[in-house]
Amino acid sequence: MAAADSFLHLARPLGPAAVGAQPSTAPVNVLIQPQALFSILDHSLRRPKDQDRVIGTLLGHRSDDGTEIHIQNCYAVPHTETLEQVEVDMDYQKQMLSLHLRANPKEVLVGWYATSSDLNTFSALIQNFYGQQGDGTWPHPAVHLTVSTEAGQAPEARTYIGAPIGVTPERAQDSCSFIPVPHEIKYGDAERSGLELIGGAKDREDRTIGTISDIEGLERAVEYVLDMVDRVSNYVNNVLDEEALPSTALGQFLLNALSLAPKVEPADIERDLYVACHTEKTFGLLTYPTVTTTFKIFSSSHTSPTQSEHKLTYPTV
Repeated sequence: MAAADSFLHLARPLGPAAVGAQPSTAPVNVLIQPQALFSILDHSLRRPKDQDRVIGTLLGHRSDDGTEIHIQNCYAVPHTETLEQVEVDMDYQKQMLSLHLRANPKEVLVGWYATSSDLNTFSALIQNFYGQQGDGTWPHPAVHLTVSTEAGQAPEARTYIGAPIGVTPERAQDSCSFIPVPHEIKYGDAERSGLELIGGAKDREDRTIGTISDIEGLERAVEYVLDMVDRVSNYVNNVLDEEALPSTALGQFLLNALSLAPKVEPADIERDLYVACHTEKTFGLLTYPTVTTTFKIFSSSHTSPTQSEHKLTYPTV
């Protein structure tokens, strides 16, 4: 969702409910894992040529109060759609959901996705199916994730929750009010490395890129750290020069980060890295583990370098 978008959360009726059942009307924030988006895009690429969009089921975790939903997984659901009608293989959906929950008991059904930004009557029918009692997400609202897959344009994701509307239960079955909710694509450090590697192929004509060696990965990591240090240094200088507004929270965060730095002189680190690299290069064994071992030794010790050097074992001639 674009940063400029704003949201208005309303308490809304969620359609007919059983006696004593209380639906959740709390605002929802959606967190999306990259692997779920990749599965959706892969599903879209494999769709038949005469099919405009594909749909599937979203699975993940939900907070205890239902206000935060974490989408971690998904699977495709066969369906056919024309201008007059839509047919979804409900039996396939139920069987796949049962098998998936058996293999991943910690995940739950959270909603469904479609590779189109359009919302129509068919979308309302499918939304009501996923949000129903029994096999649906009731009493929590089902999340509808739309991912645009138009050629030549960057994919855009949007998330909605819906509520059946209508004066009669029959009318409510094919009607739905879609309410946009904020979302965030969340990934960890390990996933960031994979995403950066995949993103490197976007500027190549063949859309392919080779994997990098361990020493190249270390070099990029060091360059990334140096870039972050430069940005922090520029911010601090701008605050001291009264060119930027100070932030107490950011200052406390930087202070905590600096307190974790090992008490080792930079010259000593450079000397030991040079010795390690020079020794390994002599035998043609310049490897990433040797360098990372050196970093780990100095990072885990607050003693002087001479007290840590005895832990290093180098090959001898």
